[in-house]
Amino acid sequence: MSLAAIQSRLTTACAAQNRAPGSVQLIAVSKVQPLDRVVDVLEQGHRLFGENYVQEAQAKWPDLRARFGAVQVHMIGPLQTNKAKLAVELFDAIHTLDRMSLAEKLAKLAQTRAASPQLFVQVNTGAEPQKAGILPDDTDAFVAQCRAMDLPVQGLMCIPPEAEDAAPHFKLLAQIAARNDLSGLSMGMSSDFETAIAHGATHIRVGSAIFGARTYG
Repeated sequence: MSLAAIQSRLTTACAAQNRAPGSVQLIAVSKVQPLDRVVDVLEQGHRLFGENYVQEAQAKWPDLRARFGAVQVHMIGPLQTNKAKLAVELFDAIHTLDRMSLAEKLAKLAQTRAASPQLFVQVNTGAEPQKAGILPDDTDAFVAQCRAMDLPVQGLMCIPPEAEDAAPHFKLLAQIAARNDLSGLSMGMSSDFETAIAHGATHIRVGSAIFGARTYG
């Protein structure tokens, strides 16, 4: 596939739901991708990217931002509390706020810097024991606690269980967001982003379908 093909699918999915294409942001997931592939997508005009690892982003994006200008980079992988200080300097948004210790650290950093990335609370919609995220029944209270610390919580994020239909998980996330007056819904990847858009996604995360298969090694 390609960036153009994904953008076309996004536009079609939005039209099917009477949504404007601009209401859904495409995060090109560039983790573990060769630099030349990332540069190619930048040269095509795309300016929103997602990274899973703080150190990889630190090695890659300062130079690319200097070269290409107004690039946004979002953290979409697990964030260790001891990497939070570096993360808030590198990322425009963090989609994986998943525990109180991280919220407290981010709040202290926000007070020190008088600024904070946009934040999404990760919700473990499938209540999977091996997966990070706030449980659905605990999300309202967690969002309230974050707001009490003046954290700029913009929305919620989820990664549905691989073996299940994603639609009920997207619906649940949208319901939790609505009752908490949150506008952001970070949900949907290569295989299911049309379904996510149908349920109100504002941010979709697509990687290998844009860049090609990742090479780990």
